[in-house]
Amino acid sequence: QVQLVESGGGSVQAGDSLRLSCAASGRTFRNYAMGWFRQAPGKEREFVAVVNWSGGNTDYADSVKGRFTASRDNAKNTMYLQMNSLKPEDTAVYYCAAGLTGWSNVAKDYDYWGQGTQVTVSS
Repeated sequence: QVQLVESGGGSVQAGDSLRLSCAASGRTFRNYAMGWFRQAPGKEREFVAVVNWSGGNTDYADSVKGRFTASRDNAKNTMYLQMNSLKPEDTAVYYCAAGLTGWSNVAKDYDYWGQGTQVTVSS
């Protein structure tokens, strides 16, 4: 079992930055690929970013490439999402997820989820 807790969300203006954190406890954090997903009101949950077990490989949704950076610190059992140049369309609840199956941008491939943190970007 893995417990995930997101933090760092908030309300900002367009163009601002936020850094989300995802703290993990339970089984060995480094065994898991870690993903970020988001869900806006009335929309399906969508992939944002994924980090492999070592943090050496990442991938991003086209909508956030060049603006968001995902990373992890296995010594701290924590994953991060640095979000720069935020846009109103980035407004959503952001979720972190842990998966044993490895590299994936598909939500169903992840085994554990956090409760989410709200990010609101106003124009």
